[in-house]
Amino acid sequence: MSGVAYEIVDVFTDRPFAGNPLAVVYHAEALATDQLHTLAREFNLSETVFVLPPTDPSATYRARIFTPESELPFAGHPSVGAAVTSMRRGLFPPGEVVQECGAGLLPITVTEAGGATLTGGEPALGAPLDPAPLLEVAGLTAEDYADLAPPRSAGCGLDWMYLPVRREALATVRIDSAAASRAGVTDLSVFSWSPETNEAHARVLIPGGSVPEDPATGSAALGLGVWLVASGLLPGEGTSAYRVHQGIEMKRPSLLECTVTATGGAATSATVAGHVCPIARGEIAVPPFVG
Repeated sequence: MSGVAYEIVDVFTDRPFAGNPLAVVYHAEALATDQLHTLAREFNLSETVFVLPPTDPSATYRARIFTPESELPFAGHPSVGAAVTSMRRGLFPPGEVVQECGAGLLPITVTEAGGATLTGGEPALGAPLDPAPLLEVAGLTAEDYADLAPPRSAGCGLDWMYLPVRREALATVRIDSAAASRAGVTDLSVFSWSPETNEAHARVLIPGGSVPEDPATGSAALGLGVWLVASGLLPGEGTSAYRVHQGIEMKRPSLLECTVTATGGAATSATVAGHVCPIARGEIAVPPFVG
C-alpha cells in the first residue's frame, strides 16, 4: 500500500473555510495505531478521524479519532464530519447510521444536503468548581465571571470544564499556560449564555495542545446542555433546543444546533447537529511501521 485516501472538510458550517477543519481518512484498516497517529500529526489539525470497518455487527462503520497528542474515545466534529463525508462517498445512503467508537455505539442521522445530527453518549456531571483558577487559565478576571451557576465538568462521551463569563469577556480570552499547568486544566469551554434566546457564545480551549483553541467543538456543545440543565438554565423535564456560536474570534465562525433531554432535573441525552463542507481530497503516504 503506497498511500491512503483522505478528505479535508469543514464541520459545523454551511460555507467553506469556516467551522472546524477535519481530516477524514479511508482504507487505513491495515495500519497500526502508531501509523494512524503519525498521520494525525502530519495533518496537524485538532482531530483526524479514520473510517474503518465496524467490529460490532450493529454498527455501520467504526471511527478512530486522534489529536496530534493522543487518541480520543469520542469527539463531535469528527463524528459529524465522518458521517457526512462517508455518505457523500457512497458508503451508505442518507438516513440513520450507527458509529462505533471508544464511547460506544452512537446514532447519527445524515441528510442528503450534507448535515448530520449526532446523539452523544451517556451524560456525566462533575462537582462544582472554584471559578478563580479557571478564570486565570483563560486570562480573565473576577469581573469577567458571570455568576449564573458554578463552573463544573460535564460531557456526553468526552468531558469539558465549563466557565460562564460575560459576553464582552470572550474577546479578551488569552490562554495562560502556566496557570493551566498549575490547575491541571487541559479542556475548558469559556462561554456566555443568553436565556432570552437559548444561545451560547463559546471559546473552547485546549491548553498545552498543538491546536490550543477549537473553532467548533461538538463534544463541548453536548456537555454544555448537561451543564445548563444541572444549573437550572434549561428545563429539568422534556427536550430543550439551544444553539452554540463558536470560532468567531478565530475568524472561523461555526454554528452548532443542539438539544438536551432531561428527566427529574438531570440530563439524560443530548444531540448536536451541523453541516459539513468539502474542501480538499487526495492520497497521503503510509508512514513506516514503528512497533
